[in-house]
Amino acid sequence: MTDIKRVLVTGASGFIGRHVIAPLRERGYEIHLTSSRAGADIDGIEGVSQVHVADLLDADQSRALMGAVKPSHLLHLAWIVKPGELIASVENLDWISASLSLLRSFHEAGGQRFVGVGSCYEYDWAYGYCSEELTPTNPDTLYGASKNAFRQVAEEYGRTHDLDFAWARVFFLYGPHENPNRLASSLILSLLRRQEAKSSHGLQIRDYMHVQDAADGIATLLDSAETGAFNIATGQAPRIRDIVETIGREAGAEELLRIGVLPARKNDTALVVADTQKASDRLGFTPRFDLLGGLRHTISWWKAELERNAHQTKE
Repeated sequence: MTDIKRVLVTGASGFIGRHVIAPLRERGYEIHLTSSRAGADIDGIEGVSQVHVADLLDADQSRALMGAVKPSHLLHLAWIVKPGELIASVENLDWISASLSLLRSFHEAGGQRFVGVGSCYEYDWAYGYCSEELTPTNPDTLYGASKNAFRQVAEEYGRTHDLDFAWARVFFLYGPHENPNRLASSLILSLLRRQEAKSSHGLQIRDYMHVQDAADGIATLLDSAETGAFNIATGQAPRIRDIVETIGREAGAEELLRIGVLPARKNDTALVVADTQKASDRLGFTPRFDLLGGLRHTISWWKAELERNAHQTKE
């Protein structure tokens, strides 16, 4: 590789994307971001060289972007992320095609290391415990199948075309800037507004990670020479009910929790937890937040956001 560490981050205005900028800056990268629209809220972020407006679903724009930036590294976060829609959306097919075009254009422009971000949805959840080396990738959703299909093709492309390719599999996330319709943030916002916070029975066991830890792990993988798939997760296995009750206590509104009011999904799996030994041994990565600390941090952030929005409304 050259001495220049110029990274292009796709999906930079997304949940993970906005948190990955600081760890990349700390590692000495010249940072370029992409946005599909001008005036995105990632404009003017400290330490970012440039925000490029491009529609990555357009192969011509993707190719022109690579030619203009000529990044040595590409961190590909962009994908459909709409809660309630991403699992079965046909847009997943568009993103397979767009991601393959991006990969090829990156390599043809002289790119050297491509890191994509996948999902625990690629695994066969019947096994519960998800190991990169042992658990089959046998997804039962269109989203998981699409992510896994891109990974398989990209990994082989990298092997046969002298391109470093690595894949970060994230599990379940929470934290600042989360979509307010997702589990943790929806509960926090309801409780802070003194509204009932509804959930299912919560007996499902899930590996939940603070988004900043996920971003740090992804940046660590990008800055390494490792190839292949890595679980970026905690390796811990709380019940969702434990998460819900912790949020209730820390928000000071346990009496507003309505656990069991919402139905659980019929095909819900009892256990999904990551094996994190590979990331620990080969990347030296361990999360900074435990569950309690991470939820406290998230609740504080949402409190500040609500206060800021209320102040702006008064003005």
